[in-house]
Amino acid sequence: MSEVRKNMTIALAWCLAWGEKREPQQSLETLAKMRQNLAQGKEVLEVSQLVSQIQKLQAIPSDYYPNQVSEIENDYPELSQQTTPIGLVYGGATKIKGYVFTSAKLPDIRGASALLDRINLIDLPAFFNQEPKICQEEPESELSQGLQADYQRLRDWLDEEFPQLRTALIPELIIYSTGGNILAFCPAAYVNDLANAIEKRYTTETITANSCAVGDTFRLLEFRFGLLQNPLPKTLWLDWYRREYQHPLVEAYFGKVEKETDIVTKFFNRKSFNELAGKLATQFNQRRSGNDTENRPSRRYPPMLETHPYLIREEGDRASAVVKTKLPGEPEFSENLARKRIMGQRAKQDKEQNWYRQSPFTWEPGEVESWANKFTRFLRESPHNYYRNVAQNEVSEALSLEEIGNASNGYISFIYADGNNMGGYIQKIKTPEEYQQFSHDIFEATEKSVYYALREHLQPHKLNNLRKLESRNREGTWVHPFEIITIGGDDVLLIVPANQALDIAKTIGEEFERILISKQRYNLSEDTSTNLKKTHRYRPDLATDSHCQLSMSSGVLTIAYDTPVYYAENLTSKLLKSAKKKAKLLKNYDYYGGTVDFLTLKSVTMISSNVESFREEGLIKKQPDKPRLKLYATPYTLHELGGVIETAKALQESKFPRSQLYQIRSLLAHGKHTAILNYRYFRVRLQKNQQILLEEKFEQAWCPPKDPKNNGNLAPWMFLEPVPEKENSQELNQEKQPSTYETIWQELVDIYPFVEKETEKLVAEETNR
Repeated sequence: MSEVRKNMTIALAWCLAWGEKREPQQSLETLAKMRQNLAQGKEVLEVSQLVSQIQKLQAIPSDYYPNQVSEIENDYPELSQQTTPIGLVYGGATKIKGYVFTSAKLPDIRGASALLDRINLIDLPAFFNQEPKICQEEPESELSQGLQADYQRLRDWLDEEFPQLRTALIPELIIYSTGGNILAFCPAAYVNDLANAIEKRYTTETITANSCAVGDTFRLLEFRFGLLQNPLPKTLWLDWYRREYQHPLVEAYFGKVEKETDIVTKFFNRKSFNELAGKLATQFNQRRSGNDTENRPSRRYPPMLETHPYLIREEGDRASAVVKTKLPGEPEFSENLARKRIMGQRAKQDKEQNWYRQSPFTWEPGEVESWANKFTRFLRESPHNYYRNVAQNEVSEALSLEEIGNASNGYISFIYADGNNMGGYIQKIKTPEEYQQFSHDIFEATEKSVYYALREHLQPHKLNNLRKLESRNREGTWVHPFEIITIGGDDVLLIVPANQALDIAKTIGEEFERILISKQRYNLSEDTSTNLKKTHRYRPDLATDSHCQLSMSSGVLTIAYDTPVYYAENLTSKLLKSAKKKAKLLKNYDYYGGTVDFLTLKSVTMISSNVESFREEGLIKKQPDKPRLKLYATPYTLHELGGVIETAKALQESKFPRSQLYQIRSLLAHGKHTAILNYRYFRVRLQKNQQILLEEKFEQAWCPPKDPKNNGNLAPWMFLEPVPEKENSQELNQEKQPSTYETIWQELVDIYPFVEKETEKLVAEETNR
């Protein structure tokens, strides 16, 4: 029996054996023995009938598709008669960005994110008596000791606020607790208590963060076949769906059926555990919107902040400041902002924490393991050369954006990555076991892909020539030159030096797919073949087919280190949205891989509108009876992004004068032929070997003519093959629309200063040593 299936057996058996009342129908000793024996694969005589029913449920074939609901009654009479309800609770933080990015300062953003991560990854699992992973792996470490003390305080809080709740919960009940949300079983009588406890924990710890939790009870058979009527024969089933699948309401619920052979698949994709999760998601959205729910008032524990027109307000969400600190600049904090700041310091192991101890606050910030600490633990698991010749104990975490930008001439990059095709895949999940397995796999792939990319492309950096006065005491300190703001279920937000950002984004996407493919659960069918020529504009002959159903898209924004964080995050999220839109379009060519959109604000001033409007209005030239010119080519597939990086390196190797790079870019808007003529003029002035390098890496790789028999040269332009919104779409008729040409020259100029040649990289490493 797999570990996931064993956990599900224990969870369901626990809920059934507990019963539907607050007091268990079996003794706690019997329940504990049952859990232990099931974990060891032994028989449990006291509850053998319940365990047998659960095992029969799990043994139902995945391709069991009864045409009538009566077939289920005949084939599984014991399961049909099992009516003991089992609780299912779903909850977590909402409006996360509104809480994390309320303050414009990185220490507060870091602390807000760390606090939410601690609640989701440590506090909520602790409700179920699950200790943090590090406490099991390194029980003697200082961090583990601190987390153990926090764990005891949380248990005391839970026992005081919700008596008996902790007794009714065990670790196996958790289906997943990542990505800011938790989904878990519980005994039926404790559904409301658990939902209330989740909401109250967020408010108790953060004061102002929004949270929501909902729950419901279901019969055992519903965890395999979705929502069922009582009595069972009243349930509308496949025979009814075959007649009504074209009805608008039925189609909206089950999805549109393209061909009749898909009827069975559509019905049973919905009539599964997925339907229960969908019901809770609907209730979650209703409660988040303020609607009343049965037996519970709307929004159980809303924050209540006192205010007064003559009180000083802190700089974040304008709450009343209640304490003045001796930190640099002597900032004044409200209690909720003070909690963010102290948690940010705890995450970075900053020793300047006396200001909080001297404040009147009684809240205990507790311990939190930073992402950088998790990264160093990852490094211990596999061979690497990350530290080069620097001692590990000499390397500390970067405390500011300036320290990260110090590794790249004062420039940093925000990387915002998110998974593709997740929603479509989740809709096909039919059992709680698959939900748990999927959650574990995605979180592992996301986290490890980030660590792997950082390990491969970064190294400890020695701080030098710091500009800010408060940072100068850090001169000569070795730091990890990155900041992981958050790693959720399938999304990532991190800050890295600008000169390695594109390589890191590319590696995250590639490694994410590689990890999932290695699990042999997310592979595409063998008959799926990507149309490489239409998908990739760069050397499609070197590209490979997509192999994974799931992938990751990224938005990358390169800016000066002193750019406001909230502005950078907002713009990066728009770049991510653009990249995901491109990934969705490329699925028409059976491309399921990742995409990246990036923007450099070194050559572009601040953008007040969204990215799409900025490009549409400023970087697309339309003239009557002339080709449409698109002065950019992003977003890129991961393969194309590698080509952009290689081409930028080739420009450096060819010693193409930087002034001429900018001049050609300025001439792009003057027309297609003008840009071609000027590019040819500057190119032929290079030395012969440099011309050959540029011809191979740029002209032949990116700019071949539309007709292969044509020996003409379009450089620096590429003929744009439009991607239809829908497969076989007739909307994009080339005879009706003018030809469109695009160019990667804009992106080449933008990233040129941030691409390191291998020789320069080796020199930099020797200098650091």
